[in-house]
Amino acid sequence: MITSSSNSQIKNIISLLKKSGERKRRGLFVIEGIRMFSEIPSERIDKIYVSESFVKNNMDILDGHSYEIVSDRVFEQMSDTKTPQGIMATVKMLSYRLEDIIAGDNPLVVMLENIQDPGNLGTIIRSSEGAGVNGIIMSKDTVDIYNPKTIRSTMGALFRMPFVYAENFQEVLNSLNCRGFNTCSACLDGAVDYCTIDYRGATAIIIGNEGNGLTRDTIENSKSGIKIPMSGGLESLNAAVSTAIIAYEARRQRNM
Repeated sequence: MITSSSNSQIKNIISLLKKSGERKRRGLFVIEGIRMFSEIPSERIDKIYVSESFVKNNMDILDGHSYEIVSDRVFEQMSDTKTPQGIMATVKMLSYRLEDIIAGDNPLVVMLENIQDPGNLGTIIRSSEGAGVNGIIMSKDTVDIYNPKTIRSTMGALFRMPFVYAENFQEVLNSLNCRGFNTCSACLDGAVDYCTIDYRGATAIIIGNEGNGLTRDTIENSKSGIKIPMSGGLESLNAAVSTAIIAYEARRQRNM
């Protein structure tokens, strides 16, 4: 049993939880909790850590797995949550190609430009899966998808929703235009009601930064500018809410 927070394995876990650069360097990220653990494809598990209390009450979950036991006190120190469930794992990063996302008949993709809130990104991934989105393309300045808060917000969808970071966002956007995608930027200026757009063909729904929205280049390079009508004094909606509303309209049309 690991009983000291100065143990090298514990230090490595904490570093992976806190530092995006360390995650990239090692090709690993950390998940916590029973629900997320149950979602991990077995071939992606690197190492499992459980608290001494967890072992006593959850042997069925650990059946067939090797694991490292950590004292309850140390587990609380290494956890990123306020109420640790007693199980975490280091997981090998996922890898997709852009072609994996945009290939096929009439794909529906979500493009994210400079999304900064980890919870927003996680919720977008989760709702995109529910709406039947084929994959997510993110600008390189979007928050790290392996941020612990993002991972928790996905509720397991992280392992099922293909994603890529685009080194050159405008280049990818232009490529989709050339491939016949209807590229739809969610914006306020000069935009049409999102319900008037035909999403049944190849479509990219483009969502911008929570505070500043999409860049002018992205709006100008898109084929359509769309907006969600709002009552009252609201000027905009949360990025994750906006994505869900538009993606589910696309799903409705595609299922007609």
